Amino acid sequence: MKEFLVKDLNLAEMGLKKIKWAENDMPVLRRKIAGRFRKERPLSGVKIAACLHVTTETANLVITLKEGGADVRLTASNPLSTQDDVAAALVKFFEIPTFAIKGEGKETYYQNIESVLSINPQITMDDGADLVSTLHSKHQEMLKNVVGGTEETTTGVIRLKAMAKDGVLRYPIIAVNDAYTKHLFDNRYGTGQSSLDGIIRATNKLIAGTTFVVAGYGWCGRGLAQKARGMGAQVIVTEVDPLRALEAHMDGFRVMPMEEAARVGDIFCTLTGDKNVISEKAFINMKDGAIVSNAGHFNVEIDIEALERLSVEKQEARPMVTEYKLKNGRRIYLLADGRLVNLSAAEGHPASVMDMSFANQALSAEYILKNRLSPDVYTIPYDIDVEIARLKLDSLGIKIDTLTEEQKSYLNSWREGT
Repeated sequence: MKEFLVKDLNLAEMGLKKIKWAENDMPVLRRKIAGRFRKERPLSGVKIAACLHVTTETANLVITLKEGGADVRLTASNPLSTQDDVAAALVKFFEIPTFAIKGEGKETYYQNIESVLSINPQITMDDGADLVSTLHSKHQEMLKNVVGGTEETTTGVIRLKAMAKDGVLRYPIIAVNDAYTKHLFDNRYGTGQSSLDGIIRATNKLIAGTTFVVAGYGWCGRGLAQKARGMGAQVIVTEVDPLRALEAHMDGFRVMPMEEAARVGDIFCTLTGDKNVISEKAFINMKDGAIVSNAGHFNVEIDIEALERLSVEKQEARPMVTEYKLKNGRRIYLLADGRLVNLSAAEGHPASVMDMSFANQALSAEYILKNRLSPDVYTIPYDIDVEIARLKLDSLGIKIDTLTEEQKSYLNSWREGT
């Protein structure tokens, strides 16, 4: 196997500067956790295969893992999410084997997964579960060496829980995505800001005054809906979950089915983890000039095949924007080939929220080694979650109250009442 595959090692200098810039906003990971890891080396000799978005924030994670003693290899979890200069810097300056090129084809994408798996890992770190599914389907002989893994995103957790339900998951996975210090901040504030950033960078459109359709009101959808409203958009939410739909209504958003929203929307963004959320019927109903994007992990959320069938002409309108001219004469603009718009057309989440998410990754790897778990999908231990929040508050210079002994006693007692 090749020792690395990046676009151009000459990009490494700029990549290093960007990694250092992000490090400034990642004090929990790079000062608190990395400082301890350098001293204690809790991951000494452990082989880690990581399939994550190759960004400045991910770079700081894998550097921390290496400083903790790990032998780590990295590949991209999405063909369009790689920052080529960052990938080059990881190879040149940190000697971390990295296999990722922005815009790589499907064949290269899976060859790169094979390259990181060639290390015969003991721990996997995944974002979308492609690494785990490849291990289980093509390399079952390696599974006996794997002690555990982590999963970064909602889509991957859904896939892994399906594997566990079917009884085919062969090793334990910690669902980092389900940590409070991940989804309350990364999913909500990170996705909200970075998705809008990607849409604006790709289109240079004014958000104020538009009708903005958010498909899905999970934590990512909540964040995007809030940010779009904050920029002056009239926001519509589409949902299949009655509880989330009611919550969106109570939060002040219009709620309706996608087919109805398609008639009035100017900008659409899917964040559901499911497929064909924007379907052929929706495309037929859309206004001329509608902009369609996705911030869920896979591009299956948009039925691109249906859009192709409905079109008589297709061209690049500008970088990351494909214009489809439909048989009815209307034009629909698809951003970033339907892939993660925040990572494809922009730079992904700000480092300050990824600080907590990747702190969870690092501490979960340590936890896996210290605790023998049976094959299943686990929520991150609450004490790790709380410790990360405490460290983040400390890095921000924020102090909070502590319970008195009297208050602790009251909360733990049932005897004292009215």
